Amino acid sequence: MKFKILREDLLTPLQHVIGAVEKRQTLPALANVLIKLNENQLTITATDLEIEMVSVIRQMMDATGEITLPARKLLDICKSLPDESMINISVDGDKATIQSGRSRFTLATLPASDFPSLDEISSVHEFTIPQATLRSLMEKTAFSMAQQDVRYYLNGLMLEVGGGILRAVATDGHRLAYCEKNIDDDLIDSKQVIIPRKGVGELLRLLADSDDEIKVILGNNHIQCEMSDQRFTSKLIDGRFPDYTRVIPAEEGNTVIIEREMLKQALARTSILSNEKYRGIRIILGPNLLKLQAQNPDQEEADVEVEIDYDGHPLEVGFNVNYMLEVLNTSKNDVVRMIIKDANSSCLMQFPDDEECKYVIMPMRL
Repeated sequence: MKFKILREDLLTPLQHVIGAVEKRQTLPALANVLIKLNENQLTITATDLEIEMVSVIRQMMDATGEITLPARKLLDICKSLPDESMINISVDGDKATIQSGRSRFTLATLPASDFPSLDEISSVHEFTIPQATLRSLMEKTAFSMAQQDVRYYLNGLMLEVGGGILRAVATDGHRLAYCEKNIDDDLIDSKQVIIPRKGVGELLRLLADSDDEIKVILGNNHIQCEMSDQRFTSKLIDGRFPDYTRVIPAEEGNTVIIEREMLKQALARTSILSNEKYRGIRIILGPNLLKLQAQNPDQEEADVEVEIDYDGHPLEVGFNVNYMLEVLNTSKNDVVRMIIKDANSSCLMQFPDDEECKYVIMPMRL
């Protein structure tokens, strides 16, 4: 099997799929990418048995066949070559020769028959959505996913489609992020899937901030996303996601509307002297005043005051400052609205120009 290809035409799809290649793997073939050639396209596939990523290069090829090559070594070779250089690849037995200009590399190969593939996905429901819309939904919620929680169903992002609405929800039990978008879809009953953390990260890396459509296929055990020259498949987390509707408080209570950047800076200043492990700060609300306090085990203290327009009840409550800062970083809105019913209640954060997103942060005892 012999073929030649421009460096950039090979480098870009390799960069797209490399995230599926684990540095430590149980099967030798999982360290490789599968390269398939036919007359009018070259297909590159990578998998870790949980996710599978496929990139297609559409051009006339002068060979057919399939082989697996070491993924990261092939990527590093492509990166090291000069721009616009031509790469010649020839496979003979269990060795592949990669030649470009006066550089020559010999790589060990594995037969394509050794390369595993994910189970065939059986579609339960499918819909199309602009890439930018799906990217925005996931970016505004994914930061609230749990990390290595024993409640495995929290270690991912829940997507729910139904009634012409696509919802994304993530929670780690201490905070929750919820966002929804209207989509062109006629599913009456809702369908929920939980995408694992790694799958969320790799899908976000693939999604462009454009109006190009992406086809989303939901199965019982997999989710698959198809773009023009790429296909992403991920196994789903098998579990029941918590009833998020019970966690989101009603939009009533003591309401603070404040400039987003002003609050962000005040929180950042206060956090400097917060407890490094628990990151708790105290929020004190009084007439036209927001006071932020922090204290650490060294008895160091921070006290920051911000003038606000507030005429509600006096209130004192503790929150994790990192959780609040992460919410503020999801938006470019000028102002943020915080609603806190009482000292034992969660804080509901929203942005007036982005009402379809809601963020809930549980209180802390300080």
